[in-house]
Amino acid sequence: MIFFKRIQILTFFFMLLAYNANADNHEKKQELVDQVNAITEQIDQSQEDEDEVPLNDPFAGNEGSSSRASNVPADEEEQGEMSLYNFKLVGLISGKDHSYITLVNSAGEVQILTIGQELGKIKLIDLRLTEAIFKKDEDTYLIINFNNQIKETNEY
Repeated sequence: MIFFKRIQILTFFFMLLAYNANADNHEKKQELVDQVNAITEQIDQSQEDEDEVPLNDPFAGNEGSSSRASNVPADEEEQGEMSLYNFKLVGLISGKDHSYITLVNSAGEVQILTIGQELGKIKLIDLRLTEAIFKKDEDTYLIINFNNQIKETNEY
């Protein structure tokens, strides 16, 4: 009989400890919920106070409005879809055996050319560290650099 009384008393104490531990967790959980609610209210208030984001990119500078000012095509044939004036030079790899350039148009389409390949009516003939040289006619060359400046020259 004494054995059963001890088991009952121990069981009672374990249940009391378990209830007390559960009550402590409930208070901690409620504190965490209150902290999360306070943080979300602060975030909501700070979002209401902030100005709306402008539609144009403030870090782009004047690129968006005047990047084509010096690259206005003179001929109607230069206004075609595969005209060099519609592309920007973004990459240049020069090796012993092969050399490549990467051009991107305004739609984000990538063109990779190697020496000897044509882009529309012009042909890539040479590379330098910062520019690519295309042959347009017998005596005319187009040189594009990483600043998207295109020069038309008679020699390169």
